[in-house]
Amino acid sequence: MATRKSTPPTLTDLPQALADASADKRLDVLRHVAAGCSISQAARQVGISYKAAWQAIDTLSNLGGVPLVERTVGGVGGGGARITAQGLQLLSLAAEMARARQQVLARFAGGAIGEAGLGLRTSMRNQLRCRVLRCAPQTRGDPTVEVTLATPGGAQLVSSITQESADLLGLKPGLAVLALCKATAVTVSLASSGAAAGVLHGDIERCSPGTRQDEVVLALLGGGHWVGFARHPFKGRVGDAAVAELLPAALVIGLAD
Repeated sequence: MATRKSTPPTLTDLPQALADASADKRLDVLRHVAAGCSISQAARQVGISYKAAWQAIDTLSNLGGVPLVERTVGGVGGGGARITAQGLQLLSLAAEMARARQQVLARFAGGAIGEAGLGLRTSMRNQLRCRVLRCAPQTRGDPTVEVTLATPGGAQLVSSITQESADLLGLKPGLAVLALCKATAVTVSLASSGAAAGVLHGDIERCSPGTRQDEVVLALLGGGHWVGFARHPFKGRVGDAAVAELLPAALVIGLAD
């Protein structure tokens, strides 16, 4: 009987696993598995739950398009996990990218260009550097957490994310993060609805009329810009004060490298 040859690992899609801004903690899980740890041991070492550790492995595998960890059955411990050849390649690639990134950033150390978050590419037009104020479950035993962020202008934004995501990002008060949001999830108006959190104040800098809604760009108090939409015809003019509102479920949190 002819033996089936295994397909050699390829790097065609593997780099996609490193494109996510929260990959660092996920890679930590993979590194511990490569060192011989079980998933539960890796989770304890990284400081996340067992469920979050498997989510980390599954997400990296999905992004890379190849299995990075094999589940093993049986044995003294009742089964475990073993890193694949592709998983080892991903760790090598991550190490090379980290070295190259540090060399490039070192050339621009201390400048605005070096702090521009160049490692993150996304379709979300709204990206604002913030700091975590609070991170806590909405109710006891709830699988989601409410993360409150402080903007450079002193406003507060609230994001609703899963506990696993909060663990993987290592969110804690004082941590510098990126607040990201699709422009289509932001409503711009001339008068606030009264809600304190989730409201950004600024002045209208640009307004592009549409047929059913108008695109509005706000220059935020404290610096930065935020894009949203208002029902057509929007009565605001350039220079007018306006507010941008968004729901907690629409706000994504990324790590600012």
